[in-house]
Amino acid sequence: MKFDFHTHHDRCGHAVQPIRDYIEAAIERNLDMIGISDHSPHLYSEEDHLFPRISMAKSHFPEYVEEVLRLKKEYEGRIEVLLGVESDFFPEHLPQYKKFYEKFPLDYIIGSVHFVDGASIFKKDRWEGLSANQKLQTKENYYSLIAQSVRSGVFQILGHIDAMKGYYPEFSAIQTDAAERTLQIIAEADTAIEINTSGKNKYCGGWYPSEELLERALHYGVNVTFGSDAHKPERVGDEFEEVRSKLKEIGFKEWAVFRQKERRMVPL
Repeated sequence: MKFDFHTHHDRCGHAVQPIRDYIEAAIERNLDMIGISDHSPHLYSEEDHLFPRISMAKSHFPEYVEEVLRLKKEYEGRIEVLLGVESDFFPEHLPQYKKFYEKFPLDYIIGSVHFVDGASIFKKDRWEGLSANQKLQTKENYYSLIAQSVRSGVFQILGHIDAMKGYYPEFSAIQTDAAERTLQIIAEADTAIEINTSGKNKYCGGWYPSEELLERALHYGVNVTFGSDAHKPERVGDEFEEVRSKLKEIGFKEWAVFRQKERRMVPL
Protein backbone atom coordinates (compact mmCIF):
# COMPACT_ATOMS: atom_id res chain seq x y z
CA MET A 1 0.00 0.00 0.00
CA LYS A 2 1.31 3.45 -0.95
CA PHE A 3 0.12 6.59 0.83
CA ASP A 4 1.02 10.12 1.85
CA PHE A 5 -0.74 11.66 4.85
CA HIS A 6 0.95 15.07 4.92
CA THR A 7 0.14 17.44 2.05
CA HIS A 8 -0.82 21.10 1.81
CA HIS A 9 -2.33 23.36 -0.83
CA ASP A 10 -2.72 27.02 -1.72
CA ARG A 11 -5.07 27.99 1.13
CA CYS A 12 -2.22 28.15 3.64
CA GLY A 13 -0.50 30.88 1.65
CA HIS A 14 2.93 29.27 1.34
CA ALA A 15 2.02 26.18 -0.68
CA VAL A 16 1.02 26.31 -4.33
CA GLN A 17 -1.85 24.95 -6.43
CA PRO A 18 -5.26 23.56 -5.40
CA ILE A 19 -6.12 20.28 -3.72
CA ARG A 20 -7.10 18.57 -6.98
CA ASP A 21 -3.55 18.92 -8.30
CA TYR A 22 -2.19 17.04 -5.28
CA ILE A 23 -4.69 14.23 -5.80
CA GLU A 24 -3.80 13.98 -9.47
CA ALA A 25 -0.11 13.87 -8.56
CA ALA A 26 -0.82 11.05 -6.13
CA ILE A 27 -2.60 9.09 -8.87
CA GLU A 28 0.34 9.63 -11.23
CA ARG A 29 2.63 8.17 -8.55
CA ASN A 30 0.35 5.15 -8.04
CA LEU A 31 -0.60 6.00 -4.47
CA ASP A 32 -3.54 4.17 -2.92
CA MET A 33 -4.30 6.90 -0.36
CA ILE A 34 -3.71 10.65 -0.28
CA GLY A 35 -4.30 12.68 2.86
CA ILE A 36 -4.96 16.41 2.62
CA SER A 37 -3.74 18.08 5.80
CA ASP A 38 -3.37 21.81 5.42
CA HIS A 39 -2.26 24.07 8.26
CA SER A 40 -4.86 24.78 10.90
CA PRO A 41 -6.16 28.32 11.30
CA HIS A 42 -4.88 30.29 14.28
CA LEU A 43 -8.03 29.66 16.25
CA TYR A 44 -7.00 31.61 19.34
CA SER A 45 -6.98 34.94 17.51
CA GLU A 46 -9.97 37.21 17.12
CA GLU A 47 -8.70 37.95 13.63
CA ASP A 48 -10.07 35.70 10.89
CA HIS A 49 -6.74 35.42 9.08
CA LEU A 50 -3.93 36.21 11.49
CA PHE A 51 -1.03 34.94 9.36
CA PRO A 52 -2.01 34.75 5.66
CA ARG A 53 1.38 33.31 4.69
CA ILE A 54 1.33 30.59 7.34
CA SER A 55 -2.18 29.15 7.58
CA MET A 56 -5.70 29.38 6.21
CA ALA A 57 -8.31 31.73 7.59
CA LYS A 58 -10.78 30.46 10.18
CA SER A 59 -13.60 31.18 7.74
CA HIS A 60 -11.89 29.02 5.10
CA PHE A 61 -11.87 25.83 7.14
CA PRO A 62 -15.49 24.74 6.49
CA GLU A 63 -15.05 25.24 2.75
CA TYR A 64 -11.77 23.30 2.94
CA VAL A 65 -13.59 20.39 4.55
CA GLU A 66 -16.39 20.55 1.99
CA GLU A 67 -13.92 20.53 -0.90
CA VAL A 68 -11.98 17.52 0.40
CA LEU A 69 -15.20 15.57 1.03
CA ARG A 70 -16.45 16.43 -2.45
CA LEU A 71 -13.17 15.30 -4.01
CA LYS A 72 -13.23 12.15 -1.90
CA LYS A 73 -16.50 11.19 -3.62
CA GLU A 74 -15.35 12.30 -7.06
CA TYR A 75 -12.17 10.21 -6.94
CA GLU A 76 -13.72 7.14 -5.32
CA GLY A 77 -12.49 4.04 -7.13
CA ARG A 78 -9.36 5.80 -8.39
CA ILE A 79 -7.72 6.79 -5.11
CA GLU A 80 -8.83 7.13 -1.50
CA VAL A 81 -8.84 10.78 -0.43
CA LEU A 82 -8.60 11.46 3.30
CA LEU A 83 -9.49 14.57 5.26
CA GLY A 84 -6.85 15.68 7.71
CA VAL A 85 -5.34 18.80 9.21
CA GLU A 86 -1.89 19.71 10.45
CA SER A 87 -2.59 21.38 13.75
CA ASP A 88 -0.32 23.73 15.60
CA PHE A 89 0.06 22.84 19.25
CA PHE A 90 -0.41 25.64 21.75
CA PRO A 91 -1.09 24.03 25.15
CA GLU A 92 -2.85 27.10 26.49
CA HIS A 93 -5.33 26.99 23.59
CA LEU A 94 -5.79 23.23 23.32
CA PRO A 95 -9.44 23.11 24.53
CA GLN A 96 -10.43 25.61 21.85
CA TYR A 97 -8.67 23.62 19.11
CA LYS A 98 -10.10 20.32 20.32
CA LYS A 99 -13.66 21.66 20.40
CA PHE A 100 -13.26 23.12 16.91
CA TYR A 101 -11.97 19.89 15.36
CA GLU A 102 -14.82 17.87 16.84
CA LYS A 103 -17.21 19.67 14.48
CA PHE A 104 -15.67 18.05 11.40
CA PRO A 105 -15.33 14.44 10.10
CA LEU A 106 -11.54 14.38 10.17
CA ASP A 107 -9.76 11.14 9.33
CA TYR A 108 -6.72 12.21 11.34
CA ILE A 109 -5.03 15.19 12.95
CA ILE A 110 -1.28 15.77 12.72
CA GLY A 111 0.01 17.53 15.80
CA SER A 112 3.05 19.68 15.05
CA VAL A 113 5.05 21.94 17.31
CA HIS A 114 6.00 24.96 15.20
CA PHE A 115 6.59 27.52 17.95
CA VAL A 116 8.92 27.29 20.94
CA ASP A 117 9.44 30.12 23.42
CA GLY A 118 7.34 32.41 21.23
CA ALA A 119 9.36 31.96 18.04
CA SER A 120 9.06 29.69 15.01
CA ILE A 121 11.26 26.62 15.08
CA PHE A 122 12.25 27.58 11.52
CA LYS A 123 13.34 31.13 12.40
CA LYS A 124 16.87 31.04 11.05
CA ASP A 125 18.44 33.51 13.49
CA ARG A 126 16.76 32.25 16.66
CA TRP A 127 19.96 30.47 17.76
CA GLU A 128 22.26 33.46 17.37
CA GLY A 129 23.80 34.67 20.60
CA LEU A 130 22.43 31.82 22.72
CA SER A 131 24.71 30.18 25.25
CA ALA A 132 25.16 26.41 25.37
CA ASN A 133 22.78 26.27 28.34
CA GLN A 134 20.16 28.33 26.53
CA LYS A 135 20.39 26.06 23.48
CA LEU A 136 19.98 23.05 25.74
CA GLN A 137 16.92 24.61 27.40
CA THR A 138 15.41 25.41 23.99
CA LYS A 139 15.75 21.79 22.88
CA GLU A 140 14.24 20.55 26.13
CA ASN A 141 11.36 23.03 25.81
CA TYR A 142 10.72 21.76 22.28
CA TYR A 143 10.45 18.16 23.39
CA SER A 144 8.42 19.13 26.42
CA LEU A 145 5.82 20.62 24.06
CA ILE A 146 5.82 17.48 21.91
CA ALA A 147 5.32 15.37 25.04
CA GLN A 148 2.42 17.60 26.09
CA SER A 149 0.87 17.25 22.64
CA VAL A 150 1.07 13.47 22.95
CA ARG A 151 -0.56 13.44 26.37
CA SER A 152 -3.41 15.62 25.10
CA GLY A 153 -4.86 12.67 23.19
CA VAL A 154 -5.97 14.97 20.35
CA PHE A 155 -3.53 13.83 17.68
CA GLN A 156 -3.29 10.58 15.75
CA ILE A 157 0.03 11.52 14.14
CA LEU A 158 2.93 13.62 15.41
CA GLY A 159 4.53 15.80 12.76
CA HIS A 160 8.28 16.06 12.09
CA ILE A 161 9.47 15.39 15.65
CA ASP A 162 12.98 16.75 15.18
CA ALA A 163 12.20 19.52 12.69
CA MET A 164 13.87 22.12 14.89
CA LYS A 165 17.10 20.95 13.25
CA GLY A 166 15.78 22.24 9.90
CA TYR A 167 17.78 25.47 9.77
CA TYR A 168 20.11 24.55 12.61
CA PRO A 169 21.64 21.11 11.99
CA GLU A 170 23.67 21.45 15.22
CA PHE A 171 20.37 20.96 17.07
CA SER A 172 20.80 17.19 16.83
CA ALA A 173 24.14 17.33 18.65
CA ILE A 174 22.81 19.20 21.70
CA GLN A 175 23.26 16.64 24.45
CA THR A 176 20.04 15.83 26.32
CA ASP A 177 17.86 12.78 26.76
CA ALA A 178 14.72 14.85 26.06
CA ALA A 179 14.05 13.17 22.70
CA GLU A 180 14.55 9.73 24.24
CA ARG A 181 12.12 10.48 27.06
CA THR A 182 9.60 11.84 24.57
CA LEU A 183 9.79 8.68 22.45
CA GLN A 184 8.93 6.65 25.55
CA ILE A 185 5.91 8.88 26.18
CA ILE A 186 4.84 8.50 22.53
CA ALA A 187 5.08 4.73 22.82
CA GLU A 188 3.06 4.67 26.05
CA ALA A 189 0.36 6.83 24.45
CA ASP A 190 0.34 4.61 21.34
CA THR A 191 0.58 7.59 18.99
CA ALA A 192 2.22 7.37 15.56
CA ILE A 193 5.06 9.54 14.31
CA GLU A 194 5.55 10.42 10.67
CA ILE A 195 8.64 10.01 8.58
CA ASN A 196 8.59 13.41 6.90
CA THR A 197 10.79 13.82 3.82
CA SER A 198 10.67 17.62 3.65
CA GLY A 199 13.86 18.04 5.66
CA LYS A 200 15.75 17.54 2.41
CA ASN A 201 14.72 21.11 1.54
CA LYS A 202 16.23 22.63 4.69
CA TYR A 203 19.84 23.12 5.80
CA CYS A 204 19.81 19.81 7.68
CA GLY A 205 19.01 17.71 4.60
CA GLY A 206 17.51 14.26 5.01
CA TRP A 207 14.30 13.36 6.80
CA TYR A 208 12.50 14.04 10.06
CA PRO A 209 13.20 12.23 12.30
CA SER A 210 16.80 11.14 11.91
CA GLU A 211 17.74 7.49 11.44
CA GLU A 212 19.07 7.45 14.99
CA LEU A 213 15.69 8.54 16.38
CA LEU A 214 13.92 6.00 14.18
CA GLU A 215 16.08 3.26 15.64
CA ARG A 216 15.15 4.40 19.14
CA ALA A 217 11.49 4.62 18.12
CA LEU A 218 11.59 0.97 17.04
CA HIS A 219 13.24 0.05 20.34
CA TYR A 220 10.37 1.60 22.30
CA GLY A 221 7.65 0.26 19.99
CA VAL A 222 6.58 3.56 18.43
CA ASN A 223 4.40 3.21 15.33
CA VAL A 224 5.33 5.15 12.20
CA THR A 225 3.61 6.49 9.11
CA PHE A 226 4.64 8.49 6.05
CA GLY A 227 4.16 12.12 5.02
CA SER A 228 5.99 14.10 2.37
CA ASP A 229 4.85 17.48 3.76
CA ALA A 230 4.34 18.46 0.12
CA HIS A 231 3.78 22.16 -0.52
CA LYS A 232 3.75 21.60 -4.27
CA PRO A 233 2.20 18.68 -6.16
CA GLU A 234 5.47 17.34 -7.54
CA ARG A 235 6.56 16.42 -4.00
CA VAL A 236 3.59 14.15 -3.28
CA GLY A 237 4.91 10.76 -2.21
CA ASP A 238 8.47 12.06 -2.37
CA GLU A 239 10.98 9.31 -1.43
CA PHE A 240 8.23 6.94 -0.30
CA GLU A 241 10.10 3.87 -1.53
CA GLU A 242 13.37 5.05 -0.01
CA VAL A 243 11.65 5.49 3.36
CA ARG A 244 10.02 2.08 3.13
CA SER A 245 13.37 0.48 2.34
CA LYS A 246 15.13 2.25 5.22
CA LEU A 247 12.42 1.28 7.70
CA LYS A 248 12.79 -2.36 6.70
CA GLU A 249 16.55 -2.06 7.10
CA ILE A 250 16.12 -0.61 10.60
CA GLY A 251 13.77 -3.45 11.52
CA PHE A 252 10.23 -2.11 11.19
CA LYS A 253 7.68 -4.58 9.81
CA GLU A 254 4.59 -2.38 9.40
CA TRP A 255 3.34 1.17 9.44
CA ALA A 256 0.11 3.02 10.11
CA VAL A 257 -2.75 4.29 7.97
CA PHE A 258 -5.81 6.15 9.26
CA ARG A 259 -9.50 6.46 8.54
CA GLN A 260 -12.01 8.26 10.78
CA LYS A 261 -9.27 8.58 13.43
CA GLU A 262 -8.88 4.80 13.57
CA ARG A 263 -5.41 3.41 12.99
CA ARG A 264 -4.73 0.29 10.97
CA MET A 265 -1.28 -1.26 10.63
CA VAL A 266 -0.26 -2.46 7.18
CA PRO A 267 2.87 -4.37 6.12
CA LEU A 268 5.80 -2.37 4.82
